[in-house]
Amino acid sequence: MKKLISALLIAAMMLSLCAVAFADEGTVLNIFVWNDEWKTRFTDYYTVPEGVTVNWIEEPNAENNYQNKLDAALQAQDSAPADKKVDIFLVEADYAVKYMDLAYDIADLGITAEDIADMYQYTLDIMTDAEGKIKGLSWQACPAGLIYRRDLALEVLGTDDPETVQEMLCDWESFEAVAEMMADAGIKMVSGYDDTYRTFTDNMSTSWVVDGKIQKDAAVEAWIAQTKKFTENGWNNGTKLWDPDWSADMAHDSKVFCYFGPAWFFDYSMGAGTAGDWAVCEGPVGFSWGGTWICAAKGTDNEALVADIIKTMTIDKDVLTTIVKEKSDFTNSVSVMEGFANDPAFGDAFLGGQNYVSVLLANAQNINRAKSTMYDQTCTEQIQNAMHDYFNGIVDLDTAWNNFYTVMLEKHPELSF
Repeated sequence: MKKLISALLIAAMMLSLCAVAFADEGTVLNIFVWNDEWKTRFTDYYTVPEGVTVNWIEEPNAENNYQNKLDAALQAQDSAPADKKVDIFLVEADYAVKYMDLAYDIADLGITAEDIADMYQYTLDIMTDAEGKIKGLSWQACPAGLIYRRDLALEVLGTDDPETVQEMLCDWESFEAVAEMMADAGIKMVSGYDDTYRTFTDNMSTSWVVDGKIQKDAAVEAWIAQTKKFTENGWNNGTKLWDPDWSADMAHDSKVFCYFGPAWFFDYSMGAGTAGDWAVCEGPVGFSWGGTWICAAKGTDNEALVADIIKTMTIDKDVLTTIVKEKSDFTNSVSVMEGFANDPAFGDAFLGGQNYVSVLLANAQNINRAKSTMYDQTCTEQIQNAMHDYFNGIVDLDTAWNNFYTVMLEKHPELSF
């Protein structure tokens, strides 16, 4: 009983100290997001101090809308009244570099090297500026795999066991052989043109832009060649990433075999009502996709509160453990994820009870995003747009490349090719 009373007293003292720490700060917390993914996690796992109102500014990503609105708000940060200042904003890997100068160094928020020692290194590398300062942290890591239909695997391959299916899909030659088998059974291997894109570009040998010059990496050329072959052979459905037809191919009665993605993809983006239809294996090559980083905006009038939020949501192992159990995220803690990988009782309902962590764990340790640049998002969007015309037979390959370069130079005249 004495230990319980002592623990309660300590907890009360900590709450009191937090109240003092936040007492001189603002009463409105403005958070920029592009969807409700992190909002749901924040709402479920963080207790906002009494007297503070959280104002969510949710701006969709489409047509660069989120970045445009965030840019305008951050440009007005110095002159904005206290209740209108941006306190927290989120960024994705593809454009994280763009916002480095507008976010606090986590060391200035009281976050130490020891605090982040258990995080996956690539999640820190992405947010590290030229001076070695880390400008944001993530609660998630995003190792990705091949997510396949169990029923179609049984029909064509004779098994839906992830280890056996992986043996049949262990490299691109095997992947294409299975695609031909699927086609003979009236099944598309993938839905669209962009499904394998990141498996190739995440393994590029160089950055998209080096010393101001756009690079033509062999990995990108391999994606183009493979996708053209799949299109000509009828092994895909000719859809585009995020389009309604692409999403429709995830339906329960679909005849599309697989998609590629990380835990957030099958947890947040895949078809409702298809739980149990899917399983995951490593696929032909290890890769990652996406991720969301939490940044403390310079000029915030809630610095202590923002620091506490980032610590709680990205460092607290109890919170990270709960997020895995309740949200199916692959969280940014090596020790937490190793624990789940080795837990025979852990499984994900969407994947028919499969332990996806054990499949993706090794890949998580090997992710390297040191080649990231501020141009990655634009390059990704424009190479896909340009090559769609090539895949559809509207233009030849050289014209598609020239169209890509033309748009890139229009958007970034400082570049060359």
